[in-house]
Amino acid sequence: MDSQRRWLAFSERSEVPGGSKVARDIFAGTCGGIAVTLVGHPFDTAKVRLQSQSSVNPVYSGALDVVKKTIQWEGPQGLYKGVTSPLAGQIVFRSVLFGAFGAAKRWLSTNPDGSTRALTTLDFYKAGAITGFVSAFAEGPIDFFKSQIQVQIIRAKGDPNYKPAFTSVSGCVKSVFRHNGVLGPFQGLTATIIRNTPANSIYLGSFEVLKQQFAKAYGCTPQELPGIMTVAAAGTGGLMYWLAIYPIDQVKSAMMTDSIIKSERKYPTMASAFKKLYAEGGVPRFFKGWTPCLLRAVPANGVMLLTVDKVTAMLS
Repeated sequence: MDSQRRWLAFSERSEVPGGSKVARDIFAGTCGGIAVTLVGHPFDTAKVRLQSQSSVNPVYSGALDVVKKTIQWEGPQGLYKGVTSPLAGQIVFRSVLFGAFGAAKRWLSTNPDGSTRALTTLDFYKAGAITGFVSAFAEGPIDFFKSQIQVQIIRAKGDPNYKPAFTSVSGCVKSVFRHNGVLGPFQGLTATIIRNTPANSIYLGSFEVLKQQFAKAYGCTPQELPGIMTVAAAGTGGLMYWLAIYPIDQVKSAMMTDSIIKSERKYPTMASAFKKLYAEGGVPRFFKGWTPCLLRAVPANGVMLLTVDKVTAMLS
């Protein structure tokens, strides 16, 4: 059987029952989420702190300065500030992300009469967009709590009189619910949805399409690709994710790190955030934290999607 027929046979057959496929996607996504958090959180800490510091009186001069001062002030563990929220939340967020992606692909591959067909290139991008929209509701609260914890050190160093409102994720959760109730964790959700929908379309769609192309070149199925090629496809997808939407991520970060007290917020809406960020520094203001973000894209996304692929193949 030639490579194209082998790939089609693999992609179209039903390896496990429907319910088991959902459980498989959820478990694989959770494993991938834990991997991406352990690899990528220090880069994310640097990104959020550079994005959120004052343009008038900055605490850090660049990504390396963030690392240096973080270790100096907080020890190496400071690079994992706020990691409890994303790590604990991976069970929810990544299971939603990859569960939704698997379900979207199965839905798009099902014909009205119940028969199945091979997914087209466009279908992969559609599935990514559906996934991005759904996952925003799980990612938003996790990202919000993480970001609130990460910026406490900036406020303390920028103002000697500043007293952190909370120093732990549990303290942050209690404070947010006390001030804003059950909707408190969804601060910045609109920006998260607007970021995630196109970004995950590009990210997951490109990853799947690149895997197909690499598999055809190697004469194997996507699941049989060497690990380095899966990492290359994932890293490329991750880079394209950030290149496409980084300014929107800047707005999201500004809204999520804003005061949890509504009357004190500097960026109450996306429109006000765009306007005020532009006034602070023009177009370059929307690219603060760009370097650690791009440095994170390849290793973090490579490790995550490789883990998801390997666990999925094992469970299949």
